[in-house]
Amino acid sequence: MAAKINASRLESFSKAVPRVPVIGVFSPCDPRVDANSRKRAQNITAMVADTISGQVVMPDKQPVPVVYSDVLVDGEAQADIVAQQFRQAGVNILVCAPDTWAFPQLTGISVLQQFPKETPLNITCGNSGPKPGVVYAHALAGAISQSGRLVHLNVGNWPDTGLNPKMSKATATALIDWCYAAVTAVALRGRRVMVFGHDSMGMETALAHIIPTRRTFGVEITRLDMKLLADMLNKGAYDKKELKALRCWFDEHVGKRLELKTEADSKRFDQSLAMYLINRDLMRDLNAVGGGFMSQLEWGSDPRGLPLPVADAMESMFNSTFDHNGPKAPLPYATEADMQGLLTMLFFTWLSGGNPPLFMDFRKVWEGWEIKALAEKTGVKVSPKADYIIKGLVDGDNSGSAAFDWAASPGASVKEIMKKIQMPLADEGYFPGGGNSVTFMTPAGISGIAGRVAFCGQNNRFSLIWDEAYTTSVPAKLEKAMCNLTNWNWPHTFVVPKYASMLEYKQYAPANHFHMTWDLPVTRLQYWMDLTGVASVTPWAARPAFVEGTDRPLPLLHLLNQCQ
Repeated sequence: MAAKINASRLESFSKAVPRVPVIGVFSPCDPRVDANSRKRAQNITAMVADTISGQVVMPDKQPVPVVYSDVLVDGEAQADIVAQQFRQAGVNILVCAPDTWAFPQLTGISVLQQFPKETPLNITCGNSGPKPGVVYAHALAGAISQSGRLVHLNVGNWPDTGLNPKMSKATATALIDWCYAAVTAVALRGRRVMVFGHDSMGMETALAHIIPTRRTFGVEITRLDMKLLADMLNKGAYDKKELKALRCWFDEHVGKRLELKTEADSKRFDQSLAMYLINRDLMRDLNAVGGGFMSQLEWGSDPRGLPLPVADAMESMFNSTFDHNGPKAPLPYATEADMQGLLTMLFFTWLSGGNPPLFMDFRKVWEGWEIKALAEKTGVKVSPKADYIIKGLVDGDNSGSAAFDWAASPGASVKEIMKKIQMPLADEGYFPGGGNSVTFMTPAGISGIAGRVAFCGQNNRFSLIWDEAYTTSVPAKLEKAMCNLTNWNWPHTFVVPKYASMLEYKQYAPANHFHMTWDLPVTRLQYWMDLTGVASVTPWAARPAFVEGTDRPLPLLHLLNQCQ
């Protein structure tokens, strides 16, 4: 009878630390090649790892760990060694960097099979002739794709000869963009968002599709009742000293642009700030990566109850890259508990390495002739060559969730940003609970991606309707007239899509909200959609099916699937 062995008790700790993605780089090799070729293969593995290291960051700007193995995978025995090295290092993203021919099943596939099926895999190689790694890359990518598993192939360039080649800038950019997509897909699996309330105002397009969200993205939705927030607000369940510091920060940075007519107004504004502190602490306890707040109608708009102050200041602070404590990672936060809006901002923020998200109503869509007519009516002369006359624009305008950062150009200081912020009293008709709105005008010249996650009940699949976009401006008098046609006291961003016409934009909006993040490369977005199975929707007549230098090449698996 075997001796009894007691189970090992694991060490306990007070708070869990979320899993961090780890990128592992390895190289297969042909055991028959000469010593210099093997040394070159090892050097290329290190070169690829060093190219990624420090260039891929989380939203808090912490670099994603990158490791590599200098064990060349000649066959199954070496595959087992590398796989064990990677498991011990916590690797959950794989980059294969071949420079010689090798045998796919004995090498790359034997490594890959020791990781979960959803593990992202990238093959990056030079277009090498001597040995040749590019032939292996095609053999491996083809074998994996035909098995029904996704792999991204990055056939780039580095010198064919020499022990220490350096990859081209274009090759590095494609690899880094793929790594951002892989990190976003992997890091958010098992994470959660915290949402107060149910679908706001019965908006079907804001519904929390709990099971599909869990299945597709691995994201859990913690749902809390707004009564908890009201109770914590009434109990004063927040740090009073910090509330005072936060209020002083607003007084300093906004000053007289914070409209407070009475002591009651001042108290309501303090309540709005206390909501930020309460929500922030709850999300910290839950390790949440995002949040949302229903607000309308029950919280602040239904006179049958006791309307409470608007959440605009709270929502803007979460989405911003700073608060009263200094720089911080934006924590995507959706007004009106718009779950699909939250998902859009969450993915955009992670893919961009922590750039601030913008939550907007898809409000007033201006065709060029309408702007021209209003300009004539208001006595403003406009150029017929102006982008807003040729193309038109969308006035993105919503009462909450606009990151303060969007009041200025990227790179502006907190002081520069906040001096452009106004906080008028909220519209009493919409919000009888009072409080203060946030308003500003986004400057022209900010480029990025504008879009919106959507869900289809017919096929139970998420999609993303998107386009490249930039912000524009119009003459001041015309701007005022345009803003007064919607809500002057909410943030305004004049958005111009790159390919969509205004007619197409109006027809294909999947909801009444859309979202924008600056400096988000198209390739990152496309790689991420591949990795998560999100359908890319770009029904714009002017957009080519493939834009070389902008789009990533379609994965071979997608092309093979078309034969169904």
